[in-house]
Amino acid sequence: MQGLILLNKPAGLTSFGAVARVRRIVGEKRAGHTGTLDPMATGVLPVLLGRATRLSGFLLEADKGYRADVLPGVVTDTLDVTGKVLAQTGLSPARAEVEAALADFRGEIEQTPPMYSALKQEGRRLYDLAREGVEVERPSRRVEIKKLDLVEITHEGHWILDVVCSKGTYIRSLADDLGRQLGCGATLAGLCRTQTGGFTLEECVGLEELEADPAGHILSVERCLAHLGQVRVTEKQAHRFANGGELALDRLPEGAAAGADPIRVYAPDGTLLGLGAPKDGALKVACLLIEEVAK
Repeated sequence: MQGLILLNKPAGLTSFGAVARVRRIVGEKRAGHTGTLDPMATGVLPVLLGRATRLSGFLLEADKGYRADVLPGVVTDTLDVTGKVLAQTGLSPARAEVEAALADFRGEIEQTPPMYSALKQEGRRLYDLAREGVEVERPSRRVEIKKLDLVEITHEGHWILDVVCSKGTYIRSLADDLGRQLGCGATLAGLCRTQTGGFTLEECVGLEELEADPAGHILSVERCLAHLGQVRVTEKQAHRFANGGELALDRLPEGAAAGADPIRVYAPDGTLLGLGAPKDGALKVACLLIEEVAK
C-alpha cells in the first residue's frame, strides 16, 4: 500500500497516537505524519502510508496555517491552558493595542522554543526536563510569520488569530511573547491547523469517517508532490534510477530539471519512480517510491 490520508486530528490525541489509529484502520504497518500537532490541537495532519513515508522529510518543510485561540491575562508553564497557572493579571488590552502589537511579530522574528517541547538537549527531551522542574537555556531560532491577523475578540475576551508561518514556529510561544509585549500575559487556549503543504482543513476526514470507509479516503501520493516539476524517462533510465543510479541531465528532455528543487521521475508507463535532485550535471536519487523496475 502507498498513499496519503488527510486527517483532521481530534483534540486530546497525540500525533503519534493519531497515526497509530490510522495504521490500525487501514491495515498498513508503515505510516507517519508530516508535522507534529500538540495533543490539545486539532486540524490538518497528513499521514503517509507505505513507501510514501519516505517523503516525510520533504513535506516537513512546508509552511503551515493556524487558527489560534489566545487567552489574555493568564500565564502558564506550558504556554497553553493545559499547564500550571503561574500568573493571572486580569488585564485585557483593547483591540487597537492588540493589532498594533501584532505588527511587530510579522516577518522574520527570533523565537525561543518552549521548555515543554520535544526538542532535545544533550540527548533529553525538553519536556522531560520541564516535568522535573529543570529549565535550561534554549537558543532562539529564526522563523517567519507570513500572516498574523486578529480575526475577532470573543465575548469572553479571547483573541482569535489567523497565522501562516514557516516550519518550526511555536504558536504557544507566539501567544506568550504577544502577551509579554502587551504587558498582560497570555496563553494558548486552543489551536487548529488549517493548512499545510497545500492541503486544507476542508479536505480532511475525521477518524470516524475513516473507519467507515478506509479505502475511500486514501489519496494518491502525487497529491503531495503536485507543486514539483516532472520528467518521464526511458525504460533504461527508469531501471537505472530505480536501482539508485543517477541520470545525466544532458540526456533528459531539455529543461526537465531546471532549478534546484527535486522533481518527480516517471517511468515510460507513467509509474512514479520517486524524486530526483539535480546536482553537478546529474539527476541524483532523492527518494525512491518503487522497489525495482524490470529490465
